[in-house]
Amino acid sequence: MDKLYIVIPAYNEQENLGTVIDEWYPIIEKYHGDGASRLVIIDDGSKDRTLELLKEYAETRPFLQPLTKENGGHGSAVLFGYHYALEQGADYVFQTDSDGQTLVSEFDMFWQARNDHDMVIGWRKGRQDGVSRVFVTRVLKWVVRICFGTAVQDANTPYRIMKAEKLKEYIGLVPDDFFLSNVLLTVIFTKRGTVKYLPITFRPRQGGANSINMKKIIRVGWQALKDFKKINRLLG
Repeated sequence: MDKLYIVIPAYNEQENLGTVIDEWYPIIEKYHGDGASRLVIIDDGSKDRTLELLKEYAETRPFLQPLTKENGGHGSAVLFGYHYALEQGADYVFQTDSDGQTLVSEFDMFWQARNDHDMVIGWRKGRQDGVSRVFVTRVLKWVVRICFGTAVQDANTPYRIMKAEKLKEYIGLVPDDFFLSNVLLTVIFTKRGTVKYLPITFRPRQGGANSINMKKIIRVGWQALKDFKKINRLLG
């Protein structure tokens, strides 16, 4: 049976953590891979009780694997989780976020499509997370097209399943601690593999505070623009 690793980064998510675990743990139980599948939640150096709660939940959930690392941002945390999943021999790696914006009920259609494409990724239809974030996504789509000559429907969606063999092949092209690692992986999978987009629901954050503000988005975006140009040369 296919071993599924669900990777979820978490930073100061004590308000959402219990709900997220309760929602996603049954997926791992359903697609348990003869007991080898795991729900991997990475505490990215949280300052609240995220790590403490993770350890408590893991005591009664054998398929829940808590990890922790120094704070490095979303991109660093998902890369940390991806590397762990590959080291453990995952067959498929799925990633979502810990803020409750995505729906577990939409996972099955991604699982059913996993064999036909190297990556199946959601595109956020009818987003409910604010005009500013929709604008940032549209700008990012344009930047990716300019820098890589590649058209992507929704490059940074935190709802994606990837074949582990392909992720292992491509992940070395992503710099360590790269903030927009999911964006870069979308580009690489698009240029070198096969990608399928499926529409997903994207709700407002379900609790807690967002750690990203517009000032940080602009700073990260400017750095990403320079990094993208360098990486595109590596991609040939």
